[in-house]
Amino acid sequence: MKNIIISDNKKLEETIKRISAGGKEKIHIIADFDRTLTKGAVQGDSKITSIINRIAIGGYLGKDYTKKADILYAKYRAIEIDPEISLEEKKEKMLEWWEKHSQLLIESKLNLNVIKEIIKKEDPHFREGIFNFLDILNKNKIPLIIMSSSRGEMIKLFLEKFGKMYSNIHIIANMFKFDKNGIAIDYEEPVIHMLNKSEISIKGLPIYNKLLERKNIILLGDSLGDVRMVKGFPYENLIKIGFLNENIEESLESYKKNYDVVILNDGSFDYVNELLERLIKD
Repeated sequence: MKNIIISDNKKLEETIKRISAGGKEKIHIIADFDRTLTKGAVQGDSKITSIINRIAIGGYLGKDYTKKADILYAKYRAIEIDPEISLEEKKEKMLEWWEKHSQLLIESKLNLNVIKEIIKKEDPHFREGIFNFLDILNKNKIPLIIMSSSRGEMIKLFLEKFGKMYSNIHIIANMFKFDKNGIAIDYEEPVIHMLNKSEISIKGLPIYNKLLERKNIILLGDSLGDVRMVKGFPYENLIKIGFLNENIEESLESYKKNYDVVILNDGSFDYVNELLERLIKD
């Protein structure tokens, strides 16, 4: 399949056989949202893919907010994708970015009406095949955990907009605290950013005990930090699928070392869907 790179085909096939033998009742999915379930670039502009960036691009909170948000993005996104910067330094800077941006949203009087307006007008740019993916999981009662550094309110509303917020979907993401007028006044902690997802426990989820019965995992991400989403969970078999959307030449070897399958150039969910069908049918 075009744009698909398999790091170790023999190892992958062995894992597929073990997961298939356990049946779909033993499977669950954990996935990032932005640039994983959604595209990494639209018309060559990767900045518009993050759902939180829709606030700035749409001008919903005014030019001053947009200017300040763009400055934060330019500064910290460069740090996030720089392969020469250490993980510890990146983690510190990503936390700094999300705290500053959340505070900026609060200072700019973000409110629920703005969020609802964005959901109504904007397109999250889901990858081709994503609705089929969500339908397969729902039909087969396979849990999907979405762990994202984006806004949980917006993820939920976007899925509802397309009629895909199924009962098997569970969202772990950043959430605001709103006052009685719907104005954002604070944000919930801990802050989830691109590189600390392994530190965000899923043990508090009502579904956690059920996940312990589903120790075969398919992980979907677009950054090297996403592979740590399963850290601390006692899985038995794991297939990691990574979407490499930018800096391909510089990053490919690192992705091949960390992911079992790498999907290049904003690829569709066709490979993921075919894999799921195979795991369910075998």
